[in-house]
Amino acid sequence: MKPKQIFISILAVLFVFPLMGTFAQQAANSGSIEVITTFDYPGTGNQTLPQKINERGDIVGAFIDSNGVTRGFVRFSDGSFSAPIVDPNDTVGFTEGRGINNSRTVCGDYATSDGNLHGFFLSGGTFTEYDVPGAVFTAVLGINNPADFAGTFIDGSGIQQAFVSVGGTLTLFSVPAAVATLAYDINDSKRLVVGYYIDSAGILHGYYRDANGTLHFPIDPSGSVATILFGDNNRNWVVGRYADSSGVTHGLFFVLPNNFFTFDFPGSTFTSLNGISSQGNITGRYVDASGIAHGFIARVRGTPPTTPAGPEMKANVSRSLVTPLNPSPAAWGGAMPAR
Repeated sequence: MKPKQIFISILAVLFVFPLMGTFAQQAANSGSIEVITTFDYPGTGNQTLPQKINERGDIVGAFIDSNGVTRGFVRFSDGSFSAPIVDPNDTVGFTEGRGINNSRTVCGDYATSDGNLHGFFLSGGTFTEYDVPGAVFTAVLGINNPADFAGTFIDGSGIQQAFVSVGGTLTLFSVPAAVATLAYDINDSKRLVVGYYIDSAGILHGYYRDANGTLHFPIDPSGSVATILFGDNNRNWVVGRYADSSGVTHGLFFVLPNNFFTFDFPGSTFTSLNGISSQGNITGRYVDASGIAHGFIARVRGTPPTTPAGPEMKANVSRSLVTPLNPSPAAWGGAMPAR
């Protein structure tokens, strides 16, 4: 798959675009989310897509240049940027930074000419490749401080499932009846895993997996037509985004078990909250009127106001319950994880 084709596939699973400003959104007698600064990976015309933030204030992400080439990056807490992160096995111009922990170990994925993704870890300048055993497609999407990690994979069955590795033990799981399940982050304190799944109708819903391995789903704010949970912290605060029926994409702040707060970057119809640290620092992006994505850093002040989410269902983890109508990734529009 060519870089341009990969980019188009990703945009198909993302919601839709468009920018301006810095502010705090709050309710009386409660807390707020306050934008601290915006940033762009250096270069003309780059799309900047931050993914996670560690407790040191370092941010990992990906940027897409004007030629459609995707590279990973780290924005350090002092505001400086790393050189572009390029996995040595990337043959098509597609490497993403997806997660970062306090030791600055980066996890992510890269593509090869067959269109499949493969995971990697980057520590001290050394790349270590990672694929779930037997998988043809692996994306490592989040890593915590003890070096547990989470992601998604596709094996020979063609079914896209989630995985977590805790203390070296790999666990594979899927939301029952989902055609795809993706795990995006795992925290330190409770090993809380968050992510999203795609149902048989092609609709995206959030979920979380608790320390007992129980899946809680769907996590959908009222009015959502597509929900993604991207990041969590040790206070069990969760961030993500959702799209409404008018085509506007809102940042989502979720508090377990079923409360949420909507956050919109001023002047933009696309806001995504992608990562949150234990201090309540958030990284994400907004899209401006010309279609350019920009990164931002925000901060939680107090406890953000929350309102009940939609009805929640619960199910025990069971791979045997995965019964998609069509196991082929092509049936639901491709396997590229959202960013």
